[in-house]
Amino acid sequence: MHGSYETVDGRPALRFERRLAHSVDAVWRAVTEPSELAHWFPASVAVDLRVGGTITFTFGDPGGDSNAGEVTELDPPRRFAFTWEGDLLRFELEPEDDGRACRLRFTHVLDERDAAARNAAGWHICLDNLERRLGGEPAAAPSDGPTEEWRARYDEYVAREFPSGAAIPSR
Repeated sequence: MHGSYETVDGRPALRFERRLAHSVDAVWRAVTEPSELAHWFPASVAVDLRVGGTITFTFGDPGGDSNAGEVTELDPPRRFAFTWEGDLLRFELEPEDDGRACRLRFTHVLDERDAAARNAAGWHICLDNLERRLGGEPAAAPSDGPTEEWRARYDEYVAREFPSGAAIPSR
């Protein structure tokens, strides 16, 4: 499912909503535990899982480029939010079907408006990988640069009139 482009607290934002055929607890582990994030998130993550705790993102091999953010909200197993390079990312989980399924709302409040199409394409693929991981399928390994799948998604989001023009990392 495609994300939407919105405004949150006067800032540009991306919002994705997906119904997952997995319990809130299973999805919570997938979005908070570094060993699970490694299967679908775009960076390796180390996190001090408490409000005010540091969350560190590392790209590539250990010792690669890294940066840090801060956990801003934590209400297990319902809400997890953190900063990442001026952006705010929030995962909200709501049980459905008597706990057998879960509604995931993922919001990325952007620091840079023109990053919307670029980041929407990336998150679309990451969330697809999250669904595959939860379903027991192998998720695609993180890429060192834009893939054909990412380029196709990017073109879709540009066609949907998401702001674009931000630099495309070539990692």
